[in-house]
Amino acid sequence: MAAPVDSTHIPARFRQTAERRGDAICIFADERSWSFSELDRATDAVAAALADSGISLGDRVALLCANGPEFVIAYLGILKSGATLVPINTLLNYREVAFILADSGARGLFYQGGFETAAESALLESPEVALRVRIGDGTARGVPVLADLIEHPGPAPAIEPDPSDAVAVILYTSGTTGRPKGAMLTHANLLANARGVSRALDFGDRDRVLVVLPMFHAFAATVGILTSLLEGCGMIPVARFDPRLVSQAIARHGATIFLGVPSMYGVLLRLDDAWVGRWSGIRLCVSGGASMPVAVMSAFERRFGVPVHEGDGPTECGPVTSVNPLEGARRPGSIGVPIPSVEMCILDAAGRTVPDGETGEVCVRGPSLMKGYFNQPEATRESYFGDWFRTGDLGYRDADGYFYLVDRLKDLIITNGMNVYPRVVEEALYRHPDVAEAAVVGDPDARHGEVPVAHVALRPGARCEAADLRAWCRQHLGQHEIPRRIRIHETLPKNAAGKILKRELRVTGEHERGVVPEGAREGDRASD
Repeated sequence: MAAPVDSTHIPARFRQTAERRGDAICIFADERSWSFSELDRATDAVAAALADSGISLGDRVALLCANGPEFVIAYLGILKSGATLVPINTLLNYREVAFILADSGARGLFYQGGFETAAESALLESPEVALRVRIGDGTARGVPVLADLIEHPGPAPAIEPDPSDAVAVILYTSGTTGRPKGAMLTHANLLANARGVSRALDFGDRDRVLVVLPMFHAFAATVGILTSLLEGCGMIPVARFDPRLVSQAIARHGATIFLGVPSMYGVLLRLDDAWVGRWSGIRLCVSGGASMPVAVMSAFERRFGVPVHEGDGPTECGPVTSVNPLEGARRPGSIGVPIPSVEMCILDAAGRTVPDGETGEVCVRGPSLMKGYFNQPEATRESYFGDWFRTGDLGYRDADGYFYLVDRLKDLIITNGMNVYPRVVEEALYRHPDVAEAAVVGDPDARHGEVPVAHVALRPGARCEAADLRAWCRQHLGQHEIPRRIRIHETLPKNAAGKILKRELRVTGEHERGVVPEGAREGDRASD
C-alpha cells in the first residue's frame, strides 16, 4: 500500500518546527549563529522581497553559493516565496551555469561573491534572468545584497502550493551521459524523504548535523538541511572539506552526526590522534553518494570508535532510498534496507523480478520519487519500468532484505564474454595497505572486447609500484578480473561532493590508448 502524501508544504512544516523550537540554535556558525525563530523571520523577509520583485508561485530561482547560513536562508526564503529552487554546482564554469539558467527558465539568481565571475558571465548570456541577488558584503553594480533583504522584515506571501504537484526543487544531475537533466522534486517528495530519513536514523532535537558535503548536492540538501530544519536539529555548515577544519567544527559546536562520502572517510584516516579525539561527541556517521569500500569502513570505525551507516539513493529519489538500520544488523558492503515509505526490488533487463542473490538493476518506488525530468518527458519515460524508477545501479538483495550494489550498469565491464564488476576489483585494491583510492574502468580492446584498467592513488609515503599491485590482484581476484593496466596517480579526480569521476579516468585511458605499449616502460608507473 502506498504511503500517504503529505498534505502540507515545506514552508508550513518549517514554521511548525520554528514555533516549537523558538530560540534554540538552528544554524551554528563561527561568526553568527541563527535560532529557529531568527531564521523564520529572515526567510520571511527574503520571500517578501522576492514577491515584491514579481516572483510568484512556480517561478524558478537559482542559487549559486557555498555552504553556510546564507545558503540555508536563500534556500528557505525562495521556497517561502512560492518559487522553485534551482541549486547550482559551485564548480561549474559560466557556460554550464548559463545552460542551467536557460534550461530551467530561471527568473532569478542568488550568487555569492566568490562565484561572481562565473555568475556574471553566465548572466550576460541570460538576459531573461531579471532578478539578481548578491550574497556577501558590498554591492555589485546596483545588485541587491541578501543581507539588506534580511534587514527589511516583511510578511512572506500567503502561498499554498499543492504539495503533490508543486515543484520545490529542480536538482540537475551530473550529466555523465550528456547534458545534465533537471530532476523535479515536489514538496511532498522531499517531505516524504526527510521523514523517512528521520525515522530510519532517529534524528531529533538533541542532534547537531555537520554539513560539509556541498549543500547544492541532493544528499546534503535533504539529509543535512531539510531533515534538520523539519526535525528541529542543529545544523553546522562547513564551507570546505579539510579534516582539521571539520574536526574543529565538530568539537566547537558539539556535532553528533557526520555526513560524508567514502573518499572523505579515507582522508579522515590520515588525521593525527589528537584530532581524532575531537570526534568523541559524534554518535553516528552516514556514508552515501558511492559504494564504501569495506576496508575503509572497518579502518574508520576502529580508529574513530563511531559506527558508519552506509546508505544510498539517486537524486531522482529524493535522494535517500536505503540505509543500514540503527536497530538490527549493520552489514558492511551493504546499502542496508529501504527507509520507511520506500520500496526496492531487483529487476532484469525486461523489467522482471529476479530471485534473491541474483544480480539485476536496483529499482525504486514510493512517494519520494521525482515528478520527472524538467521538460524531458521522453527521458522521464525511459527511466521507469511501470511505476518502478530505474536507478541504473546493478545490485542484488539477500534473503534478509538487505541490498548490495555491485556497480553502475554503465560501468559493467564485459571481457571475453564474462562480467567484471569494477567494485569487486576496487575492493581488492583497497585491501592493499598502500592504497588510498582506487577506481576501475573498462577500456575497449579489439581482442577481448573490454579490459579492466585500474587507477590508484597511494597513501602518503607509500612506495608501492604498479607491478606490486598487479601481483596482489593475482592473489585476490579471478584471472578475468585482474586489471590489464594499473595507473598510479597523485590523487583521483572527484566532483564537488567528493565522488570519484570515472568519466575523467576514461578520458585519460583514451589518451593513453595506442600510446602505452604492452608492459610497463622503464620509469612509467604502469603495469600491463
